[in-house]
Amino acid sequence: MVSRNRLVLVGGVAALLAAGIGAVADGGGAGPAGASAAAVGAPGGGADADYSGLPHTAVQVSPGSCGVGWTRPAAGLQVFDLTDTGTAAEDAYLETTAGAVLAEVEGLAPGRTRPVPVRLGAGSYRFQCLPQDTDAVTGPTVTVTGGAGSGPAVVPVTQQDLIPPTLAYQAWVSRQLPSLIADVDTLRAAVDRGDLAAARAAWLPAHLDYERLGAAYGTFGDLDRSINGTTRGLPGGTADPGFTGFHRLEYGLWHGEPAGTLRPVAAQLATDVRTLQSSWAQAQMDPKDLGLRAHEIVENTIQFELTGRTDFGSASSLATARANLQGTAETLTLLRPLLQTRLPGLAQLDAAMAAADSELAGLGGVPLSGLPTGRRERLNAVFGQLVTELAPVAAICDVRRTS
Repeated sequence: MVSRNRLVLVGGVAALLAAGIGAVADGGGAGPAGASAAAVGAPGGGADADYSGLPHTAVQVSPGSCGVGWTRPAAGLQVFDLTDTGTAAEDAYLETTAGAVLAEVEGLAPGRTRPVPVRLGAGSYRFQCLPQDTDAVTGPTVTVTGGAGSGPAVVPVTQQDLIPPTLAYQAWVSRQLPSLIADVDTLRAAVDRGDLAAARAAWLPAHLDYERLGAAYGTFGDLDRSINGTTRGLPGGTADPGFTGFHRLEYGLWHGEPAGTLRPVAAQLATDVRTLQSSWAQAQMDPKDLGLRAHEIVENTIQFELTGRTDFGSASSLATARANLQGTAETLTLLRPLLQTRLPGLAQLDAAMAAADSELAGLGGVPLSGLPTGRRERLNAVFGQLVTELAPVAAICDVRRTS
């Protein structure tokens, strides 16, 4: 999960020095310590960024003095040193008069100052100050002349913007659950009759049904752990009673355990997926999850599937990675109306998705452990590029206050 105190770059989280948007989160210390920032051409970025070679402008952010101090507008790469002169923590945006955000600071504490680097071109700009528990205040409009162009500016996404695609995603999950239940029933029936070869053949289709639902994992709650948990955090490892679901069956089926041992595991899995279906009808997915999960699914795929950490014997990591990619594709399809006007790199993202899918498809049924070093490096590079292209989706779909 991404915590509140994080670096947020609207429209370009991963391309830190190519995004052109500055953003900082208050780490609680005085001055620049603990701050994070980035912009086109900025010398570095993060807590130790050195902005001494850039022009600085001290700007106040508070209900009574929002934007005060910006009296000499200039084009080009520069730094705004934002100070909360009020009595409550503040969020603040630098935006165009059309409401598109170029830079932001979150949770700036009273008396604290944070540097925000940004590149400005010709146009009209203003600060918007958003004190906690108080209406937003808009500062004076400042006009900049000249300059080669500003960094990317993105119209904020609101909770209301995200509700329709979230409801559509919930409906999509509902349509997938009957296939999951049917495939789990086929798996359970094979285990019940002691046909472990058939059970091994049935395990993967059922597991991939579940893996495609990646954006909903946070809403599944404890059922996700029961259905698809690993041995992580279990003191007894594969023998721990808390090791259940798909991966427990996987371990048993590929490590010679008898059907009698696996029957209760399969029975519990069948019960859990039915419980999931019944509970999903009343579930309310957080709209903020949809954009965040699009990025997280691929991050987790790199961390777990492409390292083999979630392989308990089936050698199906690459098939699982492709199912995860399909889950990401569904979230992007539903978010596309929001992204089309906010993500300049949407075409590059589409190309990165296609490249990752093509790479996995070209590997056929080769297990991860059987890949030559060069091919594995190429696979990692393709997914590394994809997670970079996906990073702005999470930032763009981070809900921002507009009033």
